[in-house]
Amino acid sequence: MSSSDPGGRGRRGKVERLIDEYDLDVGPELIDAWTREQNRRSLRDLARYFNRELLRERLDRHGVSSVGMDVETVYRHLRGEESAGSQTRVHRQLDREGVDVESLREEFVSHTAIRTFLRNRSVTRSEDEGDQVAAEATHIQQLQNRTAVVAEDKLETLRSTDRVLIGDFRVLVDIQVFCEDCQRQFDINELLEVRRCSCHSP
Repeated sequence: MSSSDPGGRGRRGKVERLIDEYDLDVGPELIDAWTREQNRRSLRDLARYFNRELLRERLDRHGVSSVGMDVETVYRHLRGEESAGSQTRVHRQLDREGVDVESLREEFVSHTAIRTFLRNRSVTRSEDEGDQVAAEATHIQQLQNRTAVVAEDKLETLRSTDRVLIGDFRVLVDIQVFCEDCQRQFDINELLEVRRCSCHSP
C-alpha cells in the first residue's frame, strides 16, 4: 500500500467533502479495511459503513432520539430496504425532528465514491497495482454509469411530454452474474472485488 501526502491531493471527492463538513473520523478505517491482509471489506461494504456513520452524525446533530430505532435500521428505511409503510413512518418521524430526509439521502455515497476517495489518497492494495481485473472493473462501472445517464435522459424526455407519468426518479443499473455451478448470483462489482465465486473458495 502507498499513500500520498494529503497536501498533494487534487480536487476533493464527495467522501472527502463530507468527512470535512461533518468532521467524520472514518478515513483511517476506510483505508485499513480496504488494505489489510485479512477480512478485507468490499467497496460496497465500505460505502454502507460510511453512510451509517454519516447518518449517525446527522441524527446526533439534530438530537434525534424519538425514532426508536438503531442507526442500521433507520439506514435500511432510508435506502428503501423496508416496506413502504414503515419507510413513510420513519421519514415523517425524521421530518418532525427537523432532519431533511431528501438532502440526507442525497449525501449517501456509492461504492464508486469510496473508490475515488481511496484513489485520491493514492491508496492501493498490492495486487491492484497494474491489475487488469481492477482496470476492467473500472471500465464496466463506466459503462453502467453511461447506461444510467442515457436511460435517465430518455425517461426525462418522455416524462416532460407526459408519455410516462412518474415523479422524481433515479435510474439504477445493476449487472448480476449467475454461477451455473453453485446456482448463486452476484453483483458484478462485488464478484470482481473478491475475484472468485464461493464454489471456488480456497
